[in-house]
Amino acid sequence: MLAEASARTAQRCLGRDVVAIQDTTVLGSTGGGGAYLHAVLAVDAGDGAILGLIDGRFLERRAGRRAARRAAPIEEKESFRWLEGADQAASVCAGADRVTVVSDREGDIFEAFALCREGVELLVRAAHDRSLDDGGTLFARLDAQPVAGWAELELAAKPGRKQRTARMAARFMSVRLCRPGNGRRAGLPESVEVHLVDVRESDPPPGEAAVHWRLVTTRAVTSLAEAWAVADLYRRRWAIEQMFRTLKTQGFDIEGLRIAEAAPRNRLVTATLIAAVCIQQLVHARDGGPGPLRPLTDAFMPGDAALLEACCARLEGKTARQKNPHPKGSLAYAAWVCARLGGWTGYYGKPGPIVMLEGWLEFQAMKRGLTLIQPHLNGSEHDV
Repeated sequence: MLAEASARTAQRCLGRDVVAIQDTTVLGSTGGGGAYLHAVLAVDAGDGAILGLIDGRFLERRAGRRAARRAAPIEEKESFRWLEGADQAASVCAGADRVTVVSDREGDIFEAFALCREGVELLVRAAHDRSLDDGGTLFARLDAQPVAGWAELELAAKPGRKQRTARMAARFMSVRLCRPGNGRRAGLPESVEVHLVDVRESDPPPGEAAVHWRLVTTRAVTSLAEAWAVADLYRRRWAIEQMFRTLKTQGFDIEGLRIAEAAPRNRLVTATLIAAVCIQQLVHARDGGPGPLRPLTDAFMPGDAALLEACCARLEGKTARQKNPHPKGSLAYAAWVCARLGGWTGYYGKPGPIVMLEGWLEFQAMKRGLTLIQPHLNGSEHDV
């Protein structure tokens, strides 16, 4: 399933500027250990369109291993998944114009920068106040930089934070990160050159923590415009957060699975992961923009077009608000159909992931029913 999904993603990445977003989510935890899913998602850097799944891998974490992790080689650590995810992005997106792998703090690993494959850029939110080759430290050096410019950014709502417009200050510079003293892999360079972008909120609302991103990247940052571009790429991480939300309690509810054996559980989660990516593609396509319309085949089979059009004909009403405004064959057209099947009237608000999921499931049920009765219909017509 993953091989088929990544092969389709590879086709959609051809000639594009791609952001490969990777992150890990908990499937189930038990006393310090548990099961985890690490996913890599391809997104268009320009308009944020979700191009598809790059990779998905499962981890079984056991309690009581913390003391041994620090001394282990990177290949034996759970954190090796961040390097594997970047390598998989390089392979799947080989036909892209540019590939930038984006990770949150867990991906801040020296080996990731030192062993980064040619043709792939890294963008990671800093977790460690690393030593620099000139004797300084990363955080202090950034704090000492003068503000290069200001901008207002729209911050999406998330648990514990309302949506708001934030006034942000940007700083940027280039440094060389020193190899950590606990490095266990032979042949790592003594230092690697990276570019730093610091974006922090100046005046957060009362009671709210100021937003502050320290970003480490292999992308060249020599101007304020390039610094803001890096910040915008990091903000694309929201796509994988939304995908995990659809996968879990507020969507497919994989946390509620009661399958003890890892193999069958992982197969079911993999199928659900692919479906969750499809739901997020529909949510992004619902307005038909801002970039060029994505084709129906991003999330559906070519043969689904006829059933989508039949559903649309039944769902459309007489008023303009009840008509599908998007052209046939586009993903936006399919998103409108799924939203209506999911209970959206066309009048109030925009359909979100849960509505899209309900509609997508309804469409899949129709498709299965049609598949079951089609041979009998064909046989009846032949008899006549």
